[in-house]
Amino acid sequence: MSKNKIQFQKSISIHSFISRFGTEEQCRKHLFSLRWPNGFHCPYCGHDQHCHLKSRPLYQCNHCHHQSSLIAGTLFAGTKLPLTIWFLAIYLITQEKNGISALELSRALGISYNATWRLKQKIMQAMKERDDEHPLSGFIQLDDAYWGGAKKGKRGRGASNKSPFVAAVALNEELHPVRMRFSMVKGFRKGEIKDWASHHIEPASLVISDGLSCFNGIGSADSHHLKIVTGGGAASVELPYFTWVNTMISNVKNSMHGTYHAIKRKHLPRYLGEFCYKFNRRNDLENMVTQLLKDCIHTAAMPARLLKLIDRIFSANSLFQIEKWPHL
Repeated sequence: MSKNKIQFQKSISIHSFISRFGTEEQCRKHLFSLRWPNGFHCPYCGHDQHCHLKSRPLYQCNHCHHQSSLIAGTLFAGTKLPLTIWFLAIYLITQEKNGISALELSRALGISYNATWRLKQKIMQAMKERDDEHPLSGFIQLDDAYWGGAKKGKRGRGASNKSPFVAAVALNEELHPVRMRFSMVKGFRKGEIKDWASHHIEPASLVISDGLSCFNGIGSADSHHLKIVTGGGAASVELPYFTWVNTMISNVKNSMHGTYHAIKRKHLPRYLGEFCYKFNRRNDLENMVTQLLKDCIHTAAMPARLLKLIDRIFSANSLFQIEKWPHL
């Protein structure tokens, strides 16, 4: 049996990572090259002539005298942690296929659990926001899924204390999975699915789902919808029409159960976003660290109060789309 090219692809070893990003200066140089690949440009007027302040690590524009730091306006803005900690956290999060808990991450980083939890939530939020910018297209398998709740009693649809989420997997011409999108919703109603599809599915895509009536909202969102009545039960999971979406649901749930002790409903969208982000970039594991660093640069500052605001929004309306937050 031949080796799976994705599973056995080259990645960044811990030794190589430390040699490249083991010091604060190395991290700053790499971040500078990612933020300003053609040299510094003033974020206020766009002028490229600047000077360095000796008293503080700031760049001052020679034209408008606007002062800017390397991390201003990025996810790293306002941090008290060194960049080496951020870089190492991003490395560990992206290279662990099944995820890494905040407790395990705090031990690896050598910082407190609370600081690690906030750092990880910010990184996962950036992963979710950037991944949500790219709708699925082509041939898409769609299904309803649930997370959490008591183990006893009814399971699946209609179960209490469950967090519902939409699971979608886009396939290529060979019917292999290309991208996936797992999004928490308030419930499986036609209006909810229509709103979800308008944000996450390109028009004219072909979406296949089971007979759940709410999925009729797909057609109302300018996509082609093919409904297959499965009849429910364990046998319906094995139908070839839904092989990949059911496989991805199972894989993600097993990884989350095995890695995380507990996930609150208001935090679930970030954890789902983390797995989607890594799956959708799985073909280039070696460059995923740099890609996530770029995405963090293009993500607005996220102080603790903004994280709490996002959590409240997720709890109140899980379909709320976070576009661009102001730089606070």
